[in-house]
Amino acid sequence: MLTTAPHLYIRRPSPTTAEFTVTTCPPLNLPLRLLFLLIHLARLLLAAAAVLTLYARFLFDPAAIPNQPNSPRPNTPSGQPDTLNGAGVDEALTHLRAGQIPLFLTTLLTSAHLSPAGLTLAHFTAPLPDWALALAGMTVLYATLVRFRSLHTTESVLVLRGLGIQICRMIGGGGGRETRFIPTEKIRDVLINEAFRGFEVRYYLVVVVEGEEDVVVLFPGLLPRRKIVEAVWRGVRGCLEEGSTSTGQGSTGKGSQGKGSQGKGKGG
Repeated sequence: MLTTAPHLYIRRPSPTTAEFTVTTCPPLNLPLRLLFLLIHLARLLLAAAAVLTLYARFLFDPAAIPNQPNSPRPNTPSGQPDTLNGAGVDEALTHLRAGQIPLFLTTLLTSAHLSPAGLTLAHFTAPLPDWALALAGMTVLYATLVRFRSLHTTESVLVLRGLGIQICRMIGGGGGRETRFIPTEKIRDVLINEAFRGFEVRYYLVVVVEGEEDVVVLFPGLLPRRKIVEAVWRGVRGCLEEGSTSTGQGSTGKGSQGKGSQGKGKGG
């Protein structure tokens, strides 16, 4: 439900431009969009809880809390001032407007720690030793911000006749994208190579680039099935060669090019 087998989308903004996108993201209807939103919110909440727990255990200094008798604040059941909804947020915003980012973060984390939710979190994590808390907090941060930053993989190839090919791999979770542009004058050929991946025969779409020892594998992270590879191969060659298409025996690379693709594919 959250992910699918790699499938192809083709977009042709103009007769000289074609974009081929292979993704594992299913069609986004309203229920699925809401589910993804809830998943991202849960990730953010877990990451925030981990940061707050680590701050409260290792960096929080009770002596640094400003004493402002003229600014009464409601007390929590534990007797600590609830600064999250009072002067703590105002002070944090003042630091932010002044460009004092470290003071803003410190004040905001202190206010969050002294809130009812923060005190409850500290109460439940109090029995843990420092090493266990640090390990758990870092594990949660790694899992939510790095390891599971995206549920899907999306890779695309943009073909611009007369200019070249742009290869793009989108990284979810705010990680941006990885791109590479290959000019037309550097492109020697676009081939489909056949290679073994484990005990399975896979088909790789590759670009032979002038001056490079290894071929460039398109869609290396997804390795779509043969039908998609052949459709993209026909579209890329057709766009680069001004609408002419090649069929038959030219679709499979042999010899040294096939070996280069096989080594590249196994590495990916």
